[in-house]
This record gives sequence, structure tokens and C-alpha cells, in this order.
Amino acid sequence: MATLILLNKPYLTLCQFSDRQGRATLADHVRVPDVYPAGRLDHDSEGLVLLTDDGTLQHRIASPNQKMEKTYLVQVEGSLSDEALERLSRGIELKDGPTRPARARRIEPPGLWPRVPPVRDRATIPTSWLELTLTEGRNRQVRRMTAAAGFPTLRLVRWRIGEWTLDGLAPGEYRTLTVHLPKAPPGAGRAGLRTQRPPGRRPKPNPSKRGSRV
Repeated sequence: MATLILLNKPYLTLCQFSDRQGRATLADHVRVPDVYPAGRLDHDSEGLVLLTDDGTLQHRIASPNQKMEKTYLVQVEGSLSDEALERLSRGIELKDGPTRPARARRIEPPGLWPRVPPVRDRATIPTSWLELTLTEGRNRQVRRMTAAAGFPTLRLVRWRIGEWTLDGLAPGEYRTLTVHLPKAPPGAGRAGLRTQRPPGRRPKPNPSKRGSRV
């Protein structure tokens, strides 16, 4: 069995457990010891981050070879064109090579929580929302893709990773699940966890925090 935490990471929170500059981190929200992020989410992006205490599960979620789907809700500047959606869907040439084919569709503004601080509102420039599903996770990939298509990203929320979604989680909230895994091969498991935080003391568990119980 593995512990899996689904966190709604707030805007301007680092996807690590400590920061020498005193910026907001995962430790401000998750009070469960010995869990680590399975993949990352940019400082200026919001939404689903998965954390686990199991190296095998971490690898299955984060490894590019697994091609686990990730769905993003994206607010872009401008009136999104059909041509841009087609380009995003078939793949876009970036500096580090072409992206894999994706699923992209125009959506109505989703009923999300207000962002703090809010996206700058310019009356003369419209905005659009799209749902974008990828099977890879390059550095700032969604932002680079929409910019290459001519529609810069204004707000980016990761809604889904594989079968897990943000449904029912407000910013900073999390829920804890128990995942049953097949028997791991020799050498896998907790020893395979990839630490993504600087060394230092971890916060003590806080039973009062929502989601801290299985």
C-alpha cells in the first residue's frame, strides 16, 4: 500500500517543502511526514499536485515514459481561434523539439476559485479558456505552447493527473488516499523516492488539517 496525497497547490506556492528565501511552500499546507511530490507544478501555476511516500508510485506518476495524462484549464489572452486549437492538438514546434499530440478544446469560463492576486483585467483585450490534455511534462510547456500558438497564458490550473482530479478541493486543501500497488520489483519502493526539497526539518503532522486522515 502507498499513501497518495491530492493537494490543490495555491498560486505562488513553491512545489517543495522549504525555501531559504521564505516563500510559500508545500509545508504551509501539507502536514504529513515523509511524502514527496510526484512531479512538479510551477510557482505561478495552480492546481493538482500529487505527493506520495512510495517510490514506485512516484515513478509511475512522474516518469515521461508512463505518458500519464494531465489536464489543464488555461486562460489565455485573446479570442482563441480554431487554427490555434488545431495547432495545439497536433503538436507545436518548441525550442526543445515538437510536442506530442494533445487534446485541446475551447471551454466556457470554469467555476474556479478567485485567484489571489487576480489576473489583470484589460477591458480592450478579450480572454478565452481552453482545456488542454498532455501526455508529457516539459518545463513550462503549456505556457510555451499557447504562446507559440499566439495566445499567451494568463492563468494556468492543473485539474487532473491520470484518474485523480481537484474535485472538491479548495486552494491549500488536500485529501489522503491509500493506493494498492502490485508487488514492486527488487530495489523499488521507498528507497527509490526522488527527494525534491532542500535538506531540513520536516513539519510535524497536524491531525486537524483537512485530509490528514486516510
